[in-house]
Order: sequence, then structure tokens, then C-alpha cells
Amino acid sequence: MALAILDVDLLAFEQGTARQRAAVVDGVLRSLGTGFVLTRCDLPAALLDDAYGLLGAFFALDAPRKQAFARPEACGQTGYTGTLVETAAGECRADWKEMLNWAAPLPAHHPLHRRFPLLYPEQLLPEAVVPGITAVLERFHASLADLQRRFLRVIATGLGVHVDFFDAVVRDAPTLTRAIHYPPMAAAPAGGHVWAAAHGDINLITALPRATAAGLQVLVEGQWLDAVAPQGQVIINSGLMLERLSNGRIPTGWHRVVAPEDSSGARLSVVQFCHPTPSTVLNPLASCIDGENPQRYAALLAADALEDVLYRINLLHG
Repeated sequence: MALAILDVDLLAFEQGTARQRAAVVDGVLRSLGTGFVLTRCDLPAALLDDAYGLLGAFFALDAPRKQAFARPEACGQTGYTGTLVETAAGECRADWKEMLNWAAPLPAHHPLHRRFPLLYPEQLLPEAVVPGITAVLERFHASLADLQRRFLRVIATGLGVHVDFFDAVVRDAPTLTRAIHYPPMAAAPAGGHVWAAAHGDINLITALPRATAAGLQVLVEGQWLDAVAPQGQVIINSGLMLERLSNGRIPTGWHRVVAPEDSSGARLSVVQFCHPTPSTVLNPLASCIDGENPQRYAALLAADALEDVLYRINLLHG
């Protein structure tokens, strides 16, 4: 049977009958066989519009003013990252994109902050040049993080563990929200750069609400397919950490961002990477191991997995 990206309804899982809940779980697990699923949700459209408006104002600033909010030592975990910096693992050409990153701060005395300072830097947002942006982006981060936590309950049910299994796994985790501005390709330097080369995310799941333009493509059974999140829906893709925890039952969703041939404009999108706490041991779940599916992965600390990827994509600086 050919794999297909399905459209499910998170709200039906939370508010529906037992039969509706079971249908959502079945649809999510089948769709995540591709690494992707599309879900209806309750993310406020006005909040997304407000975020895009303020982010658009930031990315429209000149390079020196944006660069003032760069913190290379934060390794992409907060602040601004300029064009031609992040490079997909295994690629020799950097992506033609610029980014603004933020997360929910932890108190300085929090044990996770003290043990993993690289993954919990002091947050830096461009409030000084775009007044009001901090409150909107913090609200957006919290809303999307809540959505992902709720969606993980569907996945937990499908994997045969307690519905709340992932709640503790993601509590106080370094979940990261990233605004990505893809400038017009006409301005890109020579050398074959693309907006974002093919890659899989390291985290558990990634939420991708609607963007301002097309360009996202997902890899399904060897073919690149255009993917668009309509109003009121979010694309969820699975990451390398979920593939490890599920013993390969849920593969990593490979994707890229390529400017359409007839496009001469820019693209702005906001995505969120849902991480486990850095101290989480990524060991395949017992419910995903049996005689026909022996354990494929050894245990790995989430912090080690994340730092390795940051190094390979050119964000881990000395």
C-alpha cells in the first residue's frame, strides 16, 4: 500500500468519542509512516498574523541592525542567525536563509540551566528595534508548545505507552521556535545555494504552521512533494529522536525548502522544534520492541544527540 500524508483532527482526539479517538490515532500512526501528518488545531490565526507582521518588520531591517542581535556562542538557540551560516548535514553549500530563534527561558538557578547552559542561553529578542515583538513571540511559542505537547499524546497512545508519557519528557525542555526568512533567490550568491537543503530534524516532532509563500517539499517514497499548511492546520513532522524512541516505527520526515520556479519573492515561515529535556535517555520504548522488531538503537542522551547535530550543521561554535 502506498504511503500517504493524511489529514487528521487533534480536537477530535481530545473531544470526540472513543471511536473518533481511535480513528485519529490510527491516522496519525499511518501518516507518520511518511514522516508527516497534517492536523486541524486551535492555534489562533490572529496570533500567527501578529507574529508574521512583527517578524517581517525585523527581517526588513538593514543587516547591521539585525546582526546586533546575533549571538554565535548561543549556537542557534536564541537571537539572530544570518544568511549562509546554517548548512544541512552532509551539504557543502550553506542555506540561503536567515533566522530568529527563541525559547521559553528557565530561571538561572534551574538544575537544567546549570547542567546544560549551552541549550538554555539567556534569551535575546529584538524588542529595541521592533517594539512589542517580545510579548507576541513569547505568546506564540507557548501556544505552539502546548499544541505539540497535546499532539504527542496521540503519538504516545499509538505507540502503546501511557497517554501522558511525553508530558514529563518535554517539561522544561529546550523546545525552540524559529522564524525563517528566505530572501529572493535572485539575490543569492552564485554556487547553487537553495533556501534549505534536504534534512531531517533532530528533535521529537516539529510543527509547521502556514507560511507566507510556497516552497516546502517533503520526501515520500523517493518523491519530493509540495506541502502547504492551510489556514487552521499545522504540518507535523517527526524527528530523529522520535525515530529512535519508536525503534524506527516512526521514521524521520525528510524535507527541504526550494523556491518555486515562477517565484521571485521571499518566504517567511515560523516553525517549532519540540525537544525532550537534555537529560532524557533516548532508548527505544519496550512497546516498540518484539520478536519481529528487535531493538535497533542503543541508548543515547538527548543532549549528546542535539549537540552533535548542532556541530554538523555549522551552528556549534567554539
